[in-house]
Amino acid sequence: MFLWFVGTALTAMWFTFRDPAIDHRLLVLGVLLPDAVDGLTGQVPVLHTLAAPIVVMMTLMVCTIGKRRLRRRLLAIPIGLFWHLVFDGAWMNTSSFWWPFAGFSLNDVPLPVTERPIMLLLAMELMGLVLVLWSWHLMGLSRPDRRQLFLRSGRLDPALTNDRVRG
Repeated sequence: MFLWFVGTALTAMWFTFRDPAIDHRLLVLGVLLPDAVDGLTGQVPVLHTLAAPIVVMMTLMVCTIGKRRLRRRLLAIPIGLFWHLVFDGAWMNTSSFWWPFAGFSLNDVPLPVTERPIMLLLAMELMGLVLVLWSWHLMGLSRPDRRQLFLRSGRLDPALTNDRVRG
């Protein structure tokens, strides 16, 4: 799944943080990373555990001591990892979500996407497309200047965000 995670993460970030300085490109990277890494490697679903975004965030915090701008920018990746867990329903599989607290074995744990019927996956992707288009409109990305800012920096126009918060 691709559009489902992109659309839900962008929409959730918009309504949760409304921070124009977050690099939304890195957020999208973070939200797609678990399926890309765990799915493509065919290995155990390590990035589908609650431990993964916590370890990534802790590592990021330690490695960016004294580098506030870099830290602020990179925080979008673990936030994306957390959003992935939420919108993948990862908490429904206790053995993987609570790893290593629920046990150390992840060998027989399937990825959530592999357990869903194809029609549900298609419906989720369609909903993701709707959310991506809605986010595009909410974030004003039809305007070339705002789109260029987003493509260059991953940021949104602060004036747009402030207008949307007030109105």
